[in-house]
Amino acid sequence: MEKRKFGKTEMEFSVLGFGGAEIGFNENQTREDVNLLLNSALDAGLNVIDTAAAYKTSEELIGEAVGHRRQDYYLLTKCGALDAFTRFDWSKDGVVETIRQSLKNLRTDYLDIAQLHSCSAEILRRGDAVEGLLEAKRLGYTRCIGYSGDNEDARIAIELGVFDSLQTSVSVADQSPIDENIPAAVEKGMGVIAKRPIANAVWRHSSKPADAYHHEYWERIQKLKFDFLENGTEAATALALRFTMTIPGVDTMIVGTTRPRRWQENARYVAEGNLSDDEYDAIRRRWREVADASWVGQT
Repeated sequence: MEKRKFGKTEMEFSVLGFGGAEIGFNENQTREDVNLLLNSALDAGLNVIDTAAAYKTSEELIGEAVGHRRQDYYLLTKCGALDAFTRFDWSKDGVVETIRQSLKNLRTDYLDIAQLHSCSAEILRRGDAVEGLLEAKRLGYTRCIGYSGDNEDARIAIELGVFDSLQTSVSVADQSPIDENIPAAVEKGMGVIAKRPIANAVWRHSSKPADAYHHEYWERIQKLKFDFLENGTEAATALALRFTMTIPGVDTMIVGTTRPRRWQENARYVAEGNLSDDEYDAIRRRWREVADASWVGQT
């Protein structure tokens, strides 16, 4: 699988990474499936695993499945948001303690990147949470520190000049970072992680999905009416994923799944490589024609 140098670091990330949210929030998730999913992905060349303290059982499942293969992958988690986003602790001590617990859950003694989980610009400016990350780095708990978030909050994080990475939503239905935050992060030497890179594949739904989490992207897609959506769900998903990997500055894309077979499908899509200039430009041009100022990044 293609690997890309990650920002100013010496790390080389696979262009496709695994996102741990879905396995953590899926009440029917089996440990056997997680073991198969992650180990088969590592065997095939994936080397990035991203999770968070807020993703219920995700960290524990990952630690159990591949903790014994720690040298085979880069490990990212997030702090600040806790208990399925019902509790938050942005204090210096709280950030350090959350990371310490994450290390236990993930069965490792270090992270490659510890990230603040979508905290506001106000919290960033206050400084306690950033100090917590820097303390965790000083203690050897993490090699690098990052920020996960969008829009104005992400802009402030970039401008602080202390983070090694930015994780932000970007896709065919979420293109504002392409002109704004991603170039700014690259200029600072930050590695860029794309979250929600296929816009939750909302084109699978012929009518508005029941889950409100998908509503904004679904409504945007109804207006964008990209030509490639006429080629069927699988082809649309493949092209959408390849669009995100083609965005200048994107180093890796985090895709979550609960099914081992889905990982293999995504890997095949990525193997087709970047879009042609004409394909990429057509999607960008359509966005500029339709999108308005309210179409900001979705956290």
